[in-house]
Amino acid sequence: MHPIFGKKIILLSFLCILSLAAQAQKQPGKGNYNFMNKQGKPYYFGLTLAFHSSNYNIFRSKNFNTQEQILSVESVTGPGYSVNVVSNLKIGRYFDFRLLPGFSFTERNIRYQDLSQQNLINNIKVESVFTEVPFHVRFKSEPYNDMRLYVVAGLKYSFDIASKARREAQDRILKISPTDFSVEAGFGMQFFFPYFILSPELKFTQGINNILIFNENIIESSILENVLSRTITLSFHFEG
Repeated sequence: MHPIFGKKIILLSFLCILSLAAQAQKQPGKGNYNFMNKQGKPYYFGLTLAFHSSNYNIFRSKNFNTQEQILSVESVTGPGYSVNVVSNLKIGRYFDFRLLPGFSFTERNIRYQDLSQQNLINNIKVESVFTEVPFHVRFKSEPYNDMRLYVVAGLKYSFDIASKARREAQDRILKISPTDFSVEAGFGMQFFFPYFILSPELKFTQGINNILIFNENIIESSILENVLSRTITLSFHFEG
């Protein structure tokens, strides 16, 4: 899937969900009745289903300019999905502290063009199964007709439990660290229904630590200096 095409699908899906939910909330004489029934709860729990598009932010090393084997290297976006458990603690009227541990299944690719093999394109697929722990702070607007907007930001720790098997299979090519730390920011809407809260959310994630395990003896590794993770995620939180 082309990265731009994948991002467009996520954005269009997000807008469609918001439109459908907004239409469902538009009823004559509608007020904040469902919201009033839930605002007294200091904490609540839920489940998150998410779909994401991920790639790497690649920085070439000085060795790239001196070697004559690899013509180009680029990251190719891959799909993924995740399931998380939501724990939400209210901090006053407008703020929430959120803990969302879960599992994420992700595919990312690094594509090399190899001059030594008649411009052969080598595609290294990195399939990961992350156990992740995001910590978020959310700021919410005033509700209107059982709806309200919010923005969210925080940090995420991820560990790839499939990394050992992958490193053994790719021992002669490229190694990626199983541990990753990221910053996250996004926005969404809450829709208050009688028995649950639906929150579609669009979130951007940027890795902050270099996840490349450098090996100067492997050309695919030696031409890289830093590799950072990047993800755009469309989430659906079902909370009560």
